[in-house]
Amino acid sequence: MFQLYVSLAKILIFLHLAFLLSLGKSCSHLFSFCLNGVIRWKFLTFASLIYILLHMDITPVARFRSPFSSKFGIPKQSGIIASLRGSIEFEPPFRNPDALRGIDAFDYLWLIWEFSANPHAAHGLLVRPPRLGGNERVGVFASRSPFRPNGLGLSSVRLSHVEWDTPRGPVLHVLGADLMDGTPIYDIKPYVVYADSHPEARSGFVDTRQWKKSEVILPAVVLSVLRQAGWSEELVDTLVKVLEQDPRPRYQQDPARVYGMPFAGYDIHFRCQEGKVMVTDAVPL
Repeated sequence: MFQLYVSLAKILIFLHLAFLLSLGKSCSHLFSFCLNGVIRWKFLTFASLIYILLHMDITPVARFRSPFSSKFGIPKQSGIIASLRGSIEFEPPFRNPDALRGIDAFDYLWLIWEFSANPHAAHGLLVRPPRLGGNERVGVFASRSPFRPNGLGLSSVRLSHVEWDTPRGPVLHVLGADLMDGTPIYDIKPYVVYADSHPEARSGFVDTRQWKKSEVILPAVVLSVLRQAGWSEELVDTLVKVLEQDPRPRYQQDPARVYGMPFAGYDIHFRCQEGKVMVTDAVPL
């Protein structure tokens, strides 16, 4: 209900502003209008009005380019698949090299981005992390669940190199990201060891629940298809490392089910059984 009030208030403010401008009124009329709104709109609290006046709207500064065209199979955390390559292409207003001056002196970057592929908003304040088997619940702020009140993600990625002169402006090439292709990025900050590294820190349930890698079986016939498509040894190795993480949702344990994971232009089909991931086919998308 609060969001409905806020949306309605924004519409009314916009309409009144347009009316004032059409009459050639000064900005003081708008300020007076906003203050009087506290009295006139009894359904709006003072906090709601402050929210309207101070609300920060953010827009993407860049988009991520990744082998993953869907969120299925994306590593659960950044850095897990160190060889996973991706790139960051900036939006037109930020393609000036000055915005990146000095960035190549850093090995790692923080990315602040949006869980843009989520079909719905967070339903509650409790979530079920995959590392806990998808059954135990913890608070959303004690997890890295993608279903969050504001839908923002935070990732640390390794900066491979900067491509300064391209038709799309400067491009950052990174390693180890956990973002889908096309993901909007809202900010980029350098990773600073003295402030950001805490090797002795506790990590909650992560410390006691180790993630076991699966054995990946990649038949020669499927490997041949990928080789003929021009896949490098590094890309094949990256695919294997992704499948070692067992991309399935924790609640799906049917050994007969065949899954499809879009990756680098191919739909990778596989089955899972007793700690093994068996690739059955690779179909061009």
